[in-house]
Amino acid sequence: MRVDANAIIDRYYADNEELRGLLLKHSVSVREKALEVLERHPEIVADRDLVYDGAMLHDIGIFLTDAAGIHCYGSEPYICHGMLGARLLRAEGLELLARIAERHTGTGLTAETIRRQNLPLPPDAQLCPVSVEEEIVCYADKFFSKSHPEREKTCDQVRQMLSRFPDADLSRWDDWVRRFS
Repeated sequence: MRVDANAIIDRYYADNEELRGLLLKHSVSVREKALEVLERHPEIVADRDLVYDGAMLHDIGIFLTDAAGIHCYGSEPYICHGMLGARLLRAEGLELLARIAERHTGTGLTAETIRRQNLPLPPDAQLCPVSVEEEIVCYADKFFSKSHPEREKTCDQVRQMLSRFPDADLSRWDDWVRRFS
């Protein structure tokens, strides 16, 4: 069942047109990449509407974070945007979309990573994609940054970017590249 992602975005971003435009540009790019995966791989059994809406709403929580470089003037650390977005989506009764939002950072964040890096997230949270829809949106998101929304990274560029993070699960990325490219 499709939701009106644009209406949800408009509700939270009405006061920040620059950020709204950036979020929409990024989200549409992620949506198109995710839908390409489904078109290229008809053998993947996934809920197309969930992938569509998840790609559009995975970053809904960024306005609550402090990331001035992308017009976010909230008070929370940017690493929290997935959890913050999940909270907003759960308040809307959208549990499956909330899971996509909270599990799309990097290739996912394990409780061990959260504790080891002392991240400002619940220390026992397991924030790794579980469903194929979550995996596809997370995969597609890695190709597009909000800092440079006009550029699409290659698989190798994404892997190189991920390798800069000490706890990045590169084997998960490599698996997605095999399955989704």
